[in-house]
Amino acid sequence: MTSAQHPPQSAHDPRPRPVAASCDLLLTGGTVVTVDERYTVHEPGAVAVTGDRITAVGPADELSALRARTVLDCRGQAVIPGFVDGHTHLYQALVRGLGEGMSIVPWLCDFMWPYSISVTGEDAVAGVRLAAAEALRAGITTVVDHHYAPTDLDTTLAVARTLEEAGLRGAVARGIVGERTAVAAARGQPDALFRYSAQDELDLTRQAVAHRPPGSRVEVWPAPLNLTYVDQELVRAAVGLARELGTRWHTHCCESGADPRGYTAAYGVRPLQWLAGEGLLDERATLAHAVWLDDEEIEQAGAAGAAVAHNPVSNGYLASGTLRLPALRDAGVLMALGTDGPSCGHRQDMFECMKQAVLAQRLHTLDPQVVTAREVLAMATREGARYAGVDAGSLVAGRLADLAVVDLTAPHLRPLHDVMSTLVYAARAGDVTTTVVGGRIVHRDGHCLSVDEQAAAAEAQERADALLRRAGIDVPSRAAQHRAATPSPTHTSIGERR
Repeated sequence: MTSAQHPPQSAHDPRPRPVAASCDLLLTGGTVVTVDERYTVHEPGAVAVTGDRITAVGPADELSALRARTVLDCRGQAVIPGFVDGHTHLYQALVRGLGEGMSIVPWLCDFMWPYSISVTGEDAVAGVRLAAAEALRAGITTVVDHHYAPTDLDTTLAVARTLEEAGLRGAVARGIVGERTAVAAARGQPDALFRYSAQDELDLTRQAVAHRPPGSRVEVWPAPLNLTYVDQELVRAAVGLARELGTRWHTHCCESGADPRGYTAAYGVRPLQWLAGEGLLDERATLAHAVWLDDEEIEQAGAAGAAVAHNPVSNGYLASGTLRLPALRDAGVLMALGTDGPSCGHRQDMFECMKQAVLAQRLHTLDPQVVTAREVLAMATREGARYAGVDAGSLVAGRLADLAVVDLTAPHLRPLHDVMSTLVYAARAGDVTTTVVGGRIVHRDGHCLSVDEQAAAAEAQERADALLRRAGIDVPSRAAQHRAATPSPTHTSIGERR
């Protein structure tokens, strides 16, 4: 990870680069989708990797003389930059598929908060381990994991360690809540969620960053949980801590229309307007959602150099609204994509996020050209890397060797005409055959090499069952679901009437 300033993208240089005679890993024969500034595609192409960096990219025949310790034959496949998931909650993997039919506030108050209060550190790590494996199988190489249950020092560091051991890079954005505010009380948030004083939150975050400072494979960032209901002075202190320690900072921002309304009622100003007015909105800010921003806030975000993680699948699932992507883009806001985790987005699938990002904008504006496949592919890779402060996101010599290989031979991907459109509209997470992070193969042919997936899934199921009983969350039994789906014998089926 780099410093908090967004790293610049290297300009296209037409001069040939010197190529070493050998490399550690050579991916050759595939369609290499660089996602550089010119969206260069080499078909067939090759990518050479030495250590943790890309050393050469180009047509396959130009790199054919390279001696490589490991060669991956990528014929019939696309080689793409690894995806960056700009906002997720991996500990929520234990309640995937629940919370159906709720908008954001009931979903939080009646479902997610009871779960989050009851989850233990061991539960959280089990969920993170399972979700990390899922992410790697989907070609995700970097995550910003907004972790907020529980947030004691040991659990925060265990989550970061679990991500790194699985093979991911990124950040654990430690959720900061502090003491219960009037806004939180008005929203119905339970007392038990607010476990630490403001000073304790800051001290714990400082300790966690000391263990995982900027430059770590998995960093820790301060992360006020939500601009709406975290105390203003604690938000101010968290931003100050990020500036002092040289990290980015992360928060939920105006995901629901109720957020700016409640904040204005309490403070007489909208959340992002307050942040900008206090000089706290800056290039270190990574804002999740940002659906309900007005014109002034969008301009303020752009002027400050802030970044936004768009979560189109979870916004649709919770009926939260449609992000004003064209306005944010025109204001110069750096845009990434996020899954919002396995409980709200349900899958760690950036292909789904890319497609939904396009379709939601076109439905909202009735403009088929409002956003294109190549633009959202950049959001999921190149721009996501800038958002996370990672020197990756493009297949360009000198960048970190974070990449994915996607099979293009399945029926739903043929015939192949425009590879970028095919990746965005037709591909899915299960089409990823190989994931490489820092030059190391961490997923190959449906198996994560650093995670025992069967053991992780078994532990997650066992812990989830116990946790739901402990939290008092009602889950329809499998037998009841089967009975509900089976027609009563007193009813006549369509087939019988025929």
